[in-house]
Amino acid sequence: MRFVLASASPARLSVLRSAGIEPLVRVSGVDEEAVTRAVPEAGPAELVTALATAKADSVVAEVAAEVPEAVVVGCDSMLLMSDGEIVGKPGTTEAAAERWTHNSGTEGQLITGHSIVRLQRGEVTARTEGSLGTTVRFGTPTAAELEAYLATGEPLHVAGGFTLEGFGGWFIEGVDGDPSSVLGISLPLTRKLLTEVGVSVVDLWKSDAE
Repeated sequence: MRFVLASASPARLSVLRSAGIEPLVRVSGVDEEAVTRAVPEAGPAELVTALATAKADSVVAEVAAEVPEAVVVGCDSMLLMSDGEIVGKPGTTEAAAERWTHNSGTEGQLITGHSIVRLQRGEVTARTEGSLGTTVRFGTPTAAELEAYLATGEPLHVAGGFTLEGFGGWFIEGVDGDPSSVLGISLPLTRKLLTEVGVSVVDLWKSDAE
């Protein structure tokens, strides 16, 4: 049984490795904007879960042919800002600057969707999904600090325009909830979802460490 991460996120990979799992990484390449357009009435939790499911499903056929005994895990994160807007990766320096200007000194909720597909003998035998929200308390960087942070390029490519484990951590006052979820994959929720498809996370520790 192998743990397959359907994500290119280095933060998710780092979290899993630190927690005893060396996953196979298979990048989904899902068109996130297309998935978002397909569920226009979805709430924040539904949206991130739909994105996570799309990512997991997109690599299932490839994984089934390569590793017939596996759990495929897809994740997606977005930030629900204090004004109720749900946002993903800023993509541009201008968008990241706007996010930080808005979020400074406020709280937002980082919502991460999770989707797990179990494969046995190359066939899908079970699937489950879920989401988790964690409150993030933003500090107030000075204009010079924000300019320097934007210049690193880091906030352009991460959900909500910030990180907890990187340069952005200097400007996060705290989190209320599961820190691993803010990093992109909730360990406790993933453990519970694995149980729902009949897999114990401790067995993945053993198999992936061999």
